[in-house]
Amino acid sequence: IHRIYCVGRNYREHAIEMGHNPDRELPFFFQKPADATVLCTPASISNVPYPMATSSLHYEAELIVAISKDGRKISVDKAMEHVYGYSLGCDLTKRDLQAEAKKMGRPWDAAKGFDSSCPLTPIIPKEEIKIGDDT
Repeated sequence: IHRIYCVGRNYREHAIEMGHNPDRELPFFFQKPADATVLCTPASISNVPYPMATSSLHYEAELIVAISKDGRKISVDKAMEHVYGYSLGCDLTKRDLQAEAKKMGRPWDAAKGFDSSCPLTPIIPKEEIKIGDDT
């Protein structure tokens, strides 16, 4: 894993829960460091410790799309050529630190990009997943 890009405010109900108007505010991107990942497999017990410096750890289930090749200004009809596969993940957030940083107008990297903040399952190549037109 080279980079982890995340999309914020792309889930309507969560945007509303966080006090935002999803009809007026577009989704945005943020990053997590690649070494924040913790591989979780059925054959192993993964240890995701409760992080330091927070009393409000939140979690969100995420669909992870693994990109396998570079590209810029990729057309919709060529987009799937860049997808390697998929995984399930969990976006962990130190919500109290994030709220404080937002209040002060500061970046909230420390609330999102801490050790073990991105547990995920092994990536499954897209060829191994059957996705039909009705999926």
